[in-house]
Amino acid sequence: MPLSGREPAIIEAPSVLGLRPSGVQDLPAALLGGMARVGRVEAPVYDPKRDVETGVLNPGGIAEYSVQLADVVGEVLDSGRFPVVLGGDCSILLGNLLALRRRGRYGLLFLDGHTDFYQPSAEPTGEVASMELALATGRGPRLLADLEGRGPLVRDEDVVAFGFRDAVESAAAGMQPLPLRLCALDLDDVRAVGAAEAVRQVMGRLTLGDGFWIHLDVDVLDDAIMPAVDYRQPGGLSWAELEDVLRTALAHEGAVGFDVTIFNPRLDLDGTIAARLSECLRRGLSAGTPGA
Repeated sequence: MPLSGREPAIIEAPSVLGLRPSGVQDLPAALLGGMARVGRVEAPVYDPKRDVETGVLNPGGIAEYSVQLADVVGEVLDSGRFPVVLGGDCSILLGNLLALRRRGRYGLLFLDGHTDFYQPSAEPTGEVASMELALATGRGPRLLADLEGRGPLVRDEDVVAFGFRDAVESAAAGMQPLPLRLCALDLDDVRAVGAAEAVRQVMGRLTLGDGFWIHLDVDVLDDAIMPAVDYRQPGGLSWAELEDVLRTALAHEGAVGFDVTIFNPRLDLDGTIAARLSECLRRGLSAGTPGA
C-alpha cells in the first residue's frame, strides 16, 4: 500500500502509562493483521500511584517512553517510509510528535471524541491520556510539556482538533479552555460542511510547516458502532465519515505519519469491531495508491 510513494511501516506502541491496563495494550495485535511490523516499543512498568509533584500518573515513565518511541519513529522517517503507530493510549502522541519536533515544524490533525486538554488539577485520576493535547502544545508539568527542551512539540496555530463532542462535559469538569489560535471543529462543525470538505478546508493550517501528523483516537467514532473504548459518550462519526477524513488527509503529500489509539479488544468479544476498524484503516491508508 504505497502512500504517496511511501511504504507504511507499522510500529507497535502498547503503552498504557497514560491510562491503565484496561485492554488498550492489546490494540496492536488486533488491528491490521497481515501487515509487517518494523518495531515494538515496550513501556516501563505501570505505577498506579499518582505522582505528587506533577499530579499525573507515570510522568517519568511517559517521558522515557516518549523518547524511545520518538527514536523508532525517527528511524522509519529517515528510511523514507510512513510510520503507522498502533497504541496504546493517547499519551503515545507525545513520542510521535517528539520525533517530528526534532526535525522541524509540523502540524497535527487531532481526531478524537474528546479534546484531551485537561490540566492535572482538573483530571480526576491524573491520566495523561486526557491531557496529551495540552502537553503537546506546551501546557502542563515541564517533564512532559518540554521533552528534551523542545516544547511545545506543536504550535497552537498548527493544530486542528476535529470531531470532538465533549465540550459540555469538559467545561463542567473544569478543563482549561482551548486556546484561540488552535482550530477547533466539533462534530457539529464537521457535519455542517461534510467530513472530507472539513479536512480540505483546514489543510492550509496543517501545512504551515514541514507537514503534519494524524492522531486517531477511535472514540471519535459513534458510540453505537464503536463501544470498545474505555470512556464512552453518545454520538460520533460514522464509518463512512471517518474513512472520508482518513482518505482525504492521508492522500495529502504533507501527511508524514499516523497513530491509532484507545481501541480496547477486550470489549470486542467476537472481533467484529476490530475487523471493521482494520478495514476502515486499510481503506484510508490506500489513499495514496494509484487508482485507489
